[in-house]
Amino acid sequence: MSEKDVVLAFWQAMERNDFHAVGEWLSDDFELYWPQSGELIQGRENFGALNSAYPAEGLWRFTINSLVHEREQVVTDVSVTDGTRQDRAITFHTVRDGKICRQTEYWPDPFQAPEWRKQWVVQK
Repeated sequence: MSEKDVVLAFWQAMERNDFHAVGEWLSDDFELYWPQSGELIQGRENFGALNSAYPAEGLWRFTINSLVHEREQVVTDVSVTDGTRQDRAITFHTVRDGKICRQTEYWPDPFQAPEWRKQWVVQK
């Protein structure tokens, strides 16, 4: 299985909302780092427990907007929703021996475009 296929399988497992089962795609020494909050999640169990406990209005849905793959590095841009929240996750995955061993993940918040640059852009 290629590194890209491992990451695709990870997101398919996330779509089932059984976050402990997602551990099948994570290495024994797995780490997830969230630089914006300075948090490091270590291990499959903590990953599953944290995601299972996350407050949600419904089942989580994941849409892969883009994926870039080079050797053991895979980057995904994923839209995430529980039916109420609309978020985006940019995740840098490192795959080793068929398992994801490290993720660095950014959750950018949307913001209003500044008025001063209106003349140069199209608002989507």
